[in-house]
Amino acid sequence: SCKNPLKLFFLSRHIKYLIIFSLCLGLVFLSGFFHMKNKNYVISKSNEELLPCQAKTNVMFLKTHKTASSTVLNIMFRFAERYNLTVALPADQRVHLGYPETFLAHFVEEFQAIGQNYNIMCNHLRFNRWEVQKVMAANTFYFSILRNPVSLLESSYIYYKEDVPAFKISKDVNEYLASPMKYYHPADYKQNIYARNIMWFDFGYDNNAEDNTKYIQVVLKEIEENFHLILIADYFDESMILLKHTLCWDLDDVVYFKLNSRSQDTVQTLTPESKESIKAWCSLDWKLYLHFNQSFWRKIEETIGLKELEKEVNRLRTRQKELMETCLSDKEPVGKDHIHNKGLLPFQSGAANILGYNLKQDLDNWTLRTCQKMVIPELQYTSYLYAVQHPHKKRKPFGLPLVWTRFQEK
Repeated sequence: SCKNPLKLFFLSRHIKYLIIFSLCLGLVFLSGFFHMKNKNYVISKSNEELLPCQAKTNVMFLKTHKTASSTVLNIMFRFAERYNLTVALPADQRVHLGYPETFLAHFVEEFQAIGQNYNIMCNHLRFNRWEVQKVMAANTFYFSILRNPVSLLESSYIYYKEDVPAFKISKDVNEYLASPMKYYHPADYKQNIYARNIMWFDFGYDNNAEDNTKYIQVVLKEIEENFHLILIADYFDESMILLKHTLCWDLDDVVYFKLNSRSQDTVQTLTPESKESIKAWCSLDWKLYLHFNQSFWRKIEETIGLKELEKEVNRLRTRQKELMETCLSDKEPVGKDHIHNKGLLPFQSGAANILGYNLKQDLDNWTLRTCQKMVIPELQYTSYLYAVQHPHKKRKPFGLPLVWTRFQEK
């Protein structure tokens, strides 16, 4: 049949049309496939944007000293209770996780048994990345908080007046700062850690190190690598909003009552000379603060924006006010002598008058629990969680408020 030229011509033309038709069909199919793929991508992308993010539940907070960190600890403990999370608590009768010794994993209660199954870590410790990683999961979120060293040192002076040799032998904070080396003896460095570059020390570094530009840059880079977020106590409400966004938490997760603060009459006024002296005497802390204060505001602008931040801060303050009106009989913190329930009395230190709260008497059970958690001081809350998590262990050496027996009710 192939010998017939006419038949061969029609056959080859038929094949040609078939090939062209197949190619056209293929192109139509491919264009439809890519269109659908693109459409699905847009749908999945928009759905992804509509879906709420998932709250981070593995979180390590480096609790620095005199930086509003007791308030953050209360936030962390409440969050742990809400989600029934495990907290890496100090072992045995310890109050802190080995502080001021550099942290080791065995400072955590039942570390050998629980291993990396802790969700939250937030009690005082001196940071040691490798040992902390033995306790916390690989996907843990790390954050901390800093405070302007000028106000921090004045606060430390009052709070640790009776414990720190450099503070004890000076008359007041201005006298100390006029000539720090007169009072700060290197031989007493272990007792004097609160008297110089305390934040630098808490992050695990030598607080008496020389102010060397290259060394400081290395440390700052290392802290950036170890921590996902550094908050600023001087902008506490803004810090809580940034934390809420970053961890994908709710507003009520970060609402707070200020804890471990002191009465205004125990604040000493720093002279202009003293303020400048702190920047030089605590130069490592000063440079640490300046660096992360900048990165804090940069993160705000990149993630939330200043307009939205202002709105959210207002919402936080409104919610805080609502809770204060619901919970508190005095509507504000009161001095140590005016706290009715001594179980809610914060630990008192140095020359400071550490404030606390009085709760209303007519609260229903659920509201009472909520309010108690907002006002419970750090040591009592640690003791309570320890008793809940480790019921067969000997209790911590500080008592639970009697009203907290109701917390055990289901």
